[in-house]
Parts: sequence; structure tokens; C-alpha cells
Amino acid sequence: MAKESALDLSCDDFYVSLLFDEIENDENFSISDEKSAEELQFQEVIMNSTIFNQNTEAEGGAHEVGESSLSFCEICAERKESDEMFTIQTCSHIFCTDCISKHVATKIQENIHVVTCPGVACREILDFETCSSIVPKEVISRWDEMLCESLILASQKFYCPYKDCSAMLVNDSDEIIRESECPSCWRLFCAQCKVPWHCGVECVEFQQLNSDERDREDLMVRELAKAKEWTRCPYCKYFVEKTEGCLHMTCRCGSQFCYKCGVIWTIHHAC
Repeated sequence: MAKESALDLSCDDFYVSLLFDEIENDENFSISDEKSAEELQFQEVIMNSTIFNQNTEAEGGAHEVGESSLSFCEICAERKESDEMFTIQTCSHIFCTDCISKHVATKIQENIHVVTCPGVACREILDFETCSSIVPKEVISRWDEMLCESLILASQKFYCPYKDCSAMLVNDSDEIIRESECPSCWRLFCAQCKVPWHCGVECVEFQQLNSDERDREDLMVRELAKAKEWTRCPYCKYFVEKTEGCLHMTCRCGSQFCYKCGVIWTIHHAC
């Protein structure tokens, strides 16, 4: 009996221990489920944070790439795309096309045909052909004319004396030419005096005239005076017409002169 009781007791203890183990296992299983849920939540938070960081880095990288593709113009102090920039081949300075175009236009307006780099202390020359694609056509046309004019000797070139024309003319002949016609405005001018044609007045006489006596109207008066045989007072330069009397003339300014030769009258004058 004693053995049987001991056996039963050990069996009971075995079943009790199994029962408690089962309960503990159930508790362990429940506790493990709670931890798994917490771990899943934690992993989800980490994953979301990682995705957010990756997106932020991607956006930042794209922004940096966008900024790195821009170039800085030292004239207007703006960042512009590479296709809006112009590189000067001789010195490698880079400026935006708008600034270079304005720089060239300003120099041409100042009658400067050798256009240099706008960089500080840089004296490299801008190429005409390279700039032709970014500079307005009217500026390029004028620049081209100035470059052609620079190839002609200063002693051979002059300009039409008419202010509304001013076309450049070239005297490449050794022959002395006086009366000439402008091929641009088709008006006559004196190639020796470089003035509008002074009809009836020789070049030597014209060049002796004062600057206020060379206008077209003044020359017409001189021509009329010759036709009417008027004489000019040697003092006040007014023309005087004799209607009657002797050659001894007294001008309104008080001076006396000979009407025939125009010299100052003296007691011993004879003409």
C-alpha cells in the first residue's frame, strides 16, 4: 500500500506539475503575443521613419542637383540655367547672354569696335562671330560696319557732310577731286573742303571764311552779291550796294572804303 500510495503521489505530483507547466506555458504564450504586438508596432514606426527620411534625402538631393546645374553671372548677380550663359573663349569668363548682349550694344553705341571682356581687369577681346547669335541684328550690323571701317586708313576715309546722311566715304585716288556726289544720299559736296558743295566759291576763298559764314544761306548771299556786283565793308562785313555817286563809300558802321576794290579809303587812294 505504501508503495502504491507513493506511486499515486508521484503520479499526482507529475500531473500537477504538468498542469502548472501548461498554465505557465499559457501565460508565456499570452505574454509572448503582447511582446510580439509591441515589437510589430515598433518596427512599423521605424519603417515609417526610414521611408520619411529616404524621401526627405531624395528631395534634398534633387534640390542640390537643381542648384548645382545653375551658373552665377557676376554682372547681374543672378543664377541662371547653363543654356542662358555665354562663355568667352579667350578667357573662359562666363556671363549670362543678356548681360553680354547689353555690354556689346553699349560699346557699339559708344563707337568702340574692339569689345573687351566685361570681367574685372580682363582685356581679352570678344569674338564677332561668336557673339552674333546672342546680339540683336541691328547691333551686329553696326558692329560689322565699324570693323570694316577700322580696316581703312584714317587719311582715306571721310563722311558725308550732310548731317542726315553721314555715310562713310573713301578717297583712294591721288587725283584732286572737288565736286563729288554722295552715293548714299545723292547730294553734291566738295571732296576737298569736306562740306556741302559751295557753288560759285573757290576752295581757297571758302576756307578763308569764318565758320558762321559757311552756311548754305551765306554762300547764296555771296553768290548773289557777285551777280549784283555788291561790295563788302572791310570792317562790319555787310554788303553794300551803290546806286549812284563815286566809289568813295561810307558804311553805316562809319568806315570808309572803295566800292570797286573794297579796301579802306585813304586820301591818296586811286582805283
